[in-house]
Amino acid sequence: MTGIDRIIAENRGGRHVGLPSWCTAHPETLAAILRCYRDDSAPILIEATCNQVNQHGGYTGMTPATFRDFVHAIARAQGIDPARIILGGDHLGPNPWKHLPAPEAMANAREMVAAYSGAGFTKIHLDASMACGGETLTEETMAARAADLAAVAEPHRPHYVIGTEVPVPGGEVAPLDALGITTPEAVTRTLALHRMAFADRGLPFDRILAIVVQPGVDFGNDRIYPFAPAAAATLCAAAPALNGPLYEAHSTDYQSAQSLAALVRGHFPILKVGPELTFAFRQAVFAMEALGRMLGLPSNVETTLRQTMHNDPSDWRAYVAADDREAAMMLYGLSDRVRYYWPRPHVQSAVTALYDRLRAATPEPGLVAQVTGGMVRSSDPATLPETIIDTMVGAVVRRYRQACED
Repeated sequence: MTGIDRIIAENRGGRHVGLPSWCTAHPETLAAILRCYRDDSAPILIEATCNQVNQHGGYTGMTPATFRDFVHAIARAQGIDPARIILGGDHLGPNPWKHLPAPEAMANAREMVAAYSGAGFTKIHLDASMACGGETLTEETMAARAADLAAVAEPHRPHYVIGTEVPVPGGEVAPLDALGITTPEAVTRTLALHRMAFADRGLPFDRILAIVVQPGVDFGNDRIYPFAPAAAATLCAAAPALNGPLYEAHSTDYQSAQSLAALVRGHFPILKVGPELTFAFRQAVFAMEALGRMLGLPSNVETTLRQTMHNDPSDWRAYVAADDREAAMMLYGLSDRVRYYWPRPHVQSAVTALYDRLRAATPEPGLVAQVTGGMVRSSDPATLPETIIDTMVGAVVRRYRQACED
């Protein structure tokens, strides 16, 4: 039994255990996450999305095999055995090609799933919930397409995640009045349709680990929709009777420690988090820039970011209202659209220059504590940037890991 299915089985059996799913391709953020695992041997689940990584490179420029090598190289650099890492593919389906006719979109999706499973990704989220080329899509067709994608991956025998009530990746674009919680009847129907589609293709249904449902959890650029256990009680109580799969929670970013622990108790053993991780990295960089100002060091990270984002608003415009709060929310919004701009050369140069100046400085512990929210301890100037990043990103990692421990 592998790490992930052991955790699922233990949760099904009544232990309040789970596994965070770290959804980021940002190298410094990944390195900080992995450093949090140096003192134990726990499995580490890292996932890439269909738009981020695919056979054509996605917006990161990485194929699944390239992403695997990228993650493993970071792990080795941080003293982590790559064998501990479980790689997952998120929202694998026709989404990147949904503007195309369904046959063409699904052909691309099958090629992508083959690339992911062939590269050693052992957790595959089958998501065929989006209409292609303006079609009208039924639940039966969603399940059939998910099974078609599983058939491509099956030679590599991965674990699957299914589900059609999937939150918007990266957070909601527009405010919602309320979130509809998935009903147990909808879960039963989704499982039945997928069971039938898998059986028609001779595929093993017992390797479906989880189903993505909506427990009433989400976030937008300026709001958080907190988990309300009482509202989701019926959904949670139905999980043991599913006779196999449990639940996977998407868009859990910014939920409190108590809410995350309640999700795990409610049979959501997989908690996915993405933008909050790079939000914490941005906090760390801005804290370093504030520290630099206190030391009289020049830095232009925020200025460069703003200019770069204004010159190319394509990755943030849809998430930020064009009003008097725009200047603040483009940088500080919870959807963290800033993450798309860190790789830009001018931004990278500004960040590297900031790191170099801080490494050459010797800030007093009290100054470091002031910008990090209380980190009063001596630190090696040579690794000060990493220490500050670890403080910010590590706080997110610890909250999730503690919620997943019985």
